[in-house]
Amino acid sequence: MAKKQSSIQNNIKTLRFLHDEMSQATLSDLVGVSRQTIVSIEKGNYTPSLDLAFKICKVFDKKMEEVFFQE
Repeated sequence: MAKKQSSIQNNIKTLRFLHDEMSQATLSDLVGVSRQTIVSIEKGNYTPSLDLAFKICKVFDKKMEEVFFQE
């Protein structure tokens, strides 16, 4: 059975690039999750918890709607 993509999209890949081409591993270390979790969030296969979403936003110093959005 194919995984359903989340309706919540994100700008994490772009934000990582704009922050000195931050790696997925670096971001995962900063927010306390595995690199694979970051990969899944970026691809839209996993919706982060609210706590994790806030941690990601804090790393990039962005508001929630600047990082996550719904199409």
